[in-house]
Amino acid sequence: MGGSMRPDEDELDEEIRGHLALEMKARLERGEDPDAARLAAIKEFGNLTLTRDAIRGVWRHRWWDSAEALARDIKLAFRTLRRAKGLAATVVVTLALGIGANAAIFSVVRGVLLRPLVNRDEDRVIYIRQTAPGLGAENMTFSVPEINDFKTRANSVTAFGDFSTVDFTFIGLGLEPRTVKAGVVGGSFFEVMGLRPVLGRLLNAQDDGPNAPGAAVLTHRFWTTALEGDSTVIGQTIRLGPRTATVVGVLEPSVPYPADTEIIANVVTSPHHLGATMVTSRVHRMTELFARLAPGATLDTARAELSALHTAIVREHPEAYLQRADVQLRVTKLRDQIASPARTMLLVLLGAAAIVFVIACSNVANLILARSVRREGELAVRAALGAGSGALRRTLLAESLVLCGAGAVLGVVLARPAVTVVARYASRFSVRALDVTVDPSVLWVGAGLALIAAVLLAYVPRLPSSNAPAGLGLTNGSVRITPSTNRRLRMFATAQIAFSFVLLAGAGMLLAALAALQAANTGVNMRQVIAFDIPTSVSGLGDPSAINFYQEATRRVSELPGVEGVAVGNFVPWRDAGSYGVGFQFTVEGYTPANGEENPLGRMRMVAPRFFAVLGVPLIAGRDFTDADRRGGEQVVIVSQSVAQRLFPNGDAVNRHLTWTDPVFLIYGKPTPSRIVGVVADVDDENVVPGPAMTIYQPVWQLGVAGRLFVHAAGDPYALVPAVTRVIRNLSADQPVERAATLQDVRAAVMSPDRVNAFVMSGFAGIALLIAVVGVAGVLAFSVSARTGEFGVRLAVGASRAHVLAGVLSEGVWIASMGIGAGAASGYALAIVATRFFSNVQLPGVLPLTGAAAVLVTAGVIASLIPAARASRVDVLQALRYE
Repeated sequence: MGGSMRPDEDELDEEIRGHLALEMKARLERGEDPDAARLAAIKEFGNLTLTRDAIRGVWRHRWWDSAEALARDIKLAFRTLRRAKGLAATVVVTLALGIGANAAIFSVVRGVLLRPLVNRDEDRVIYIRQTAPGLGAENMTFSVPEINDFKTRANSVTAFGDFSTVDFTFIGLGLEPRTVKAGVVGGSFFEVMGLRPVLGRLLNAQDDGPNAPGAAVLTHRFWTTALEGDSTVIGQTIRLGPRTATVVGVLEPSVPYPADTEIIANVVTSPHHLGATMVTSRVHRMTELFARLAPGATLDTARAELSALHTAIVREHPEAYLQRADVQLRVTKLRDQIASPARTMLLVLLGAAAIVFVIACSNVANLILARSVRREGELAVRAALGAGSGALRRTLLAESLVLCGAGAVLGVVLARPAVTVVARYASRFSVRALDVTVDPSVLWVGAGLALIAAVLLAYVPRLPSSNAPAGLGLTNGSVRITPSTNRRLRMFATAQIAFSFVLLAGAGMLLAALAALQAANTGVNMRQVIAFDIPTSVSGLGDPSAINFYQEATRRVSELPGVEGVAVGNFVPWRDAGSYGVGFQFTVEGYTPANGEENPLGRMRMVAPRFFAVLGVPLIAGRDFTDADRRGGEQVVIVSQSVAQRLFPNGDAVNRHLTWTDPVFLIYGKPTPSRIVGVVADVDDENVVPGPAMTIYQPVWQLGVAGRLFVHAAGDPYALVPAVTRVIRNLSADQPVERAATLQDVRAAVMSPDRVNAFVMSGFAGIALLIAVVGVAGVLAFSVSARTGEFGVRLAVGASRAHVLAGVLSEGVWIASMGIGAGAASGYALAIVATRFFSNVQLPGVLPLTGAAAVLVTAGVIASLIPAARASRVDVLQALRYE
């Protein structure tokens, strides 16, 4: 027959019967007894089943026989596991946790880090940024003159696209007045980015220039959520701040970068972008820069050329770059830039999920190993009857496939809601996570992990030898654990504890950091002060209409019942962090920098009278601002305690003069010295971890720039929101009143990534700990059941039950201790390796390490209690009879 043909089973049986008949006939002719001749013929012929299998192997491909045998073993596995429902359920649920977590996180990792962008030829779009490591600034953005220098000199890119983020007061399209985050772009932006409209058109070169009509494009998310996909928006007029614009198109669904904008408008909609400050100043930086690679150019060639150009620009204009800033250029692909904030976090999550999977597999391996010990008699009988190691291993693989397959199915079911949760968490770091959905990759990951687990688990048990003289002795129903099996059981349990220790220590470090953040003294009254965003359209510094509006708003709100104080400012602590960069250079009367030292940097804040009293910031020296500190009067400032201590160590800061020396202020003419009239306590409004704050406060009534309202409430601050909103709207019906929140809630919102990080890592650590406890308890329970006779003998010869109890408990503590040691060593090695790939890798402190060790030792004791109590209650006579 051909090798691929299926054999005729009847013909095969007939041939075997013919061989047996010939052999029996020959023996009968020699005078043997018929029954004896039949048995002798069968014995000489050999095992009929093995002979049939051997002949089938000649008649058809070997894989066909293996598949058929595996199918039979899988059917047998289903029947066998139905008699061990508890074991099967434990294995399936344990694997489902590990597989589900990995499948969900891999889906998010794929969606955020690996999925291509919708941008046309997205691998040709690059992002360019300036960094200032000396100032701790990751992105300085660019000024218009800097961008123009690149446009006229670069050859490795075909075009540049510029993008400035602006908050506009938006009115129109039937919506309530609101503040929208908008992008102000040049006409080449959408072409460079490779984006397309789903409705209307996008901005182009015809929309450039000061004489072009205002034009705006709606982002797809804003169009579908705020406007419910209304197709009639095209051609409608909207107001953006003081200017109007016509809606010309709706952008296709895409990643909103560099900011989660709602509207993208042309330059003419922003008066600031048309002014001399924006057009001519090299130090007025507020624009992000993109580019499209020229044909034949690569990222490396563009990076080399642009970096050389940037070095030349810095050399030609040294006055625009602080020496200590160490300004550098970074050029990356757009997709890498978008994914970079989430990359480290997602890889850490993927690592944590992988650890949970390893712990789950270790736990399941223990259960499978224990089951194989109980089945060793069955396997030994099969080996004695002629089953080879391949057939026995195939039987174990069939059971593993059934268990792991069921675990994968349940894991994929659990992964679907988990993807939503993880994506919402990851969206705090990358907007791409908002678009992540469950896709077929979840199925492939689940199936792959199940197959890996099944193969590993099939090779965990030791197979009995068909030549072992004790093989059949194992069928008497007793359980014996060989030293090698015992070592493997304890090794798997120790591995679970070790990996759990790594996760617990990491979670403990995050929780300790979070506790320190929450306990930090911020220097302000966070519970009773509520902040509002009330931006107005300001025509310039000292705009009289803006000053009048804020003064009248302050007066009317202060008259509301339940209000103890009201003030305006330009900066909500923590929420507005980074909006004014790293600070501005200044100098003070009587201070001389050391040789080679540049003037210090200070944060500039604009506040109204009574601001410090409203927020509860102590006045250390001098006075507060008053209503007399207005435009046309003496220029005055108040400084923070750090400024006074650093620049006036003798404590004589009041009545000295301070002058802004940063080049950005030269735009408005030569800066005028301001007299220091007061010193207040430090308020680090940029960082949730408070530190020294070099802050200079200027009076709002002199500059007219505010936009933030602070109300100190006598009772519940949120109860004042409707009344405050009504007062503001009575003053100006089109005035947005948004983002009302107490300073406590503002800080909590800023800390939410830290809180969620701690929560997620604690969740992984909790799952790992639960699995590890079950694993240790299972090892000890199985050990106790196998040592019943030993405990009976020990109790019979006089050992106390307390001694037996303590012995089993000490085993659990020993496993936990060995796991802690292994986890500490492996965690340290992992941290050393991680430092090569990630920056700012930190090792847990003494408290998290001690806490993790204490939790695991306690868990070891708890896991040992039931097996230990069972061992101490062994009935001596029954145990000896069992033995």
